[in-house]
Amino acid sequence: MKNLFSVEGKVALVTGGSRGIGEMIAEGLVANGVRVYICARKAEACDATAARLSEIGECISVPADLSTEAGITALVEQIASAEEQLDILINNAGATWGAPLDDFPVAAFEKVMNLNVNSVFELTRQCLPLLRKGASAPDPSRVVITSSVEGLSTSRQANFPYSASKAGVIHLAKHLAKTVAPENITVNCLAPGPFESKMMAFALDNPDMRSAIAGSIPLQRIGEPEDVAGAVIYLCSRAGAYVTGQTLAVDGGLVLGPA
Repeated sequence: MKNLFSVEGKVALVTGGSRGIGEMIAEGLVANGVRVYICARKAEACDATAARLSEIGECISVPADLSTEAGITALVEQIASAEEQLDILINNAGATWGAPLDDFPVAAFEKVMNLNVNSVFELTRQCLPLLRKGASAPDPSRVVITSSVEGLSTSRQANFPYSASKAGVIHLAKHLAKTVAPENITVNCLAPGPFESKMMAFALDNPDMRSAIAGSIPLQRIGEPEDVAGAVIYLCSRAGAYVTGQTLAVDGGLVLGPA
């Protein structure tokens, strides 16, 4: 019981780890003794975040373009060349696109679905050999996929491919979880509500909109880094070793409906 939430000594890969929720997760893991590899498409941003997090623990920048199979393969090969095993895979990289229904570009829909669903599946598939290496019944390897409250409800403004993709990975996680459970690998989803991120900046940087969003959340506030980092640590520690195929809403109660 004493070390129920310990993740010390594990190795993790966090995609989309240079900013937003990915950076929050990476920082929480680094601060708790995990050697964390972060990837992002923009090398400069990835390197800068890794340098900052390296001041509190081990964080390595591995820039990669996860929108292509070649980019995913190159990333996995880079991790495999440095590590014998991977204990934690955080599938957090994602994209969104907003446009009116009548004018929504097909290419934009495909782009969002590709990165948010296809790439999550392919990266998880290619990481399986590394995840299997250190997996055991008392301490499974963990896969955590960042979904969204928009994948659980339609209470907010319609965002067609984003909400569809986030609902899609929830069901994908269930199938993956059932398939790899005999190999001592768990697969779960997080469904965050509003957090400080580039994706939410258009709303949260506006004081009136920020106040309205916070007021619509039952707990009456925007998510803090500790909220999402704590949820990941729970799922990746001994405390969450018997949890798989589940979606944990980290949203202040927003999925229940507006306050």
